[in-house]
Amino acid sequence: MAKRDRRLSSPPGPQRAASPYNSPLQAALHTLLTSHAAAPDNPAMLSVHELAARRGHARLFAEVGFALAAGQALLITGANGTGKTTLLRILAGFSMPEHGETRWDGRAYKPFDERIRHVVAFAGHSPALKDELTTVENLSILAALSGARSTAAQLDDALAAVSLSRQRALPARSLSQGQRRRIGLARLHLVRRPLWILDEPITALDAAGAMLMESMIAAHLDSGGLAVAAIHQPLGLAPERCARLALS
Repeated sequence: MAKRDRRLSSPPGPQRAASPYNSPLQAALHTLLTSHAAAPDNPAMLSVHELAARRGHARLFAEVGFALAAGQALLITGANGTGKTTLLRILAGFSMPEHGETRWDGRAYKPFDERIRHVVAFAGHSPALKDELTTVENLSILAALSGARSTAAQLDDALAAVSLSRQRALPARSLSQGQRRRIGLARLHLVRRPLWILDEPITALDAAGAMLMESMIAAHLDSGGLAVAAIHQPLGLAPERCARLALS
């Protein structure tokens, strides 16, 4: 289903309502996205122009456009089936849009572009773990698949940072869903990428785990990183550094 878009540039701030629509179809659909004038000293690193996507014969969204600069986050909301994960996969360079363009640092990129592979850390809502392997073995493999060669000390430090030291030698099958998600958080400690793309990052996490995720994202933004997250639950990030895109 078609969506209207708004553009975001630095710094983000108060939300702006969608424009009036000229047809019944447009009136039934709307997208809300924070929008502000660009700051010349903080140029956009990730930008999207007139993006559209389909699933089979169904239009998920259209005319989506935004821009994010260093230190900014975009939070994507919407009901199941509105295209949140599809949009994340396009941004990560995993899928081809029906129409439109994605740019990193001013240069357009296509799916599986090697440039974007070295920029993105993608975390899906289902952790890709091998049940028969231990916690630390799974973390080592996940980091290696992302191009990070980690020492035993670095792996231990990453597990300690997400409170999984005691589960280090346990097989993944014995972990709770929240503990399995924490392995994904530990991977973000090891993989140094400027753009985090997160699909439902606090799903299955308890209150402490959600606070940990929020603090990790905040620290990443403080260091000049960017984050794009599809969410169903609020993230406790400072409103002035977050923009919102609603797919409906």
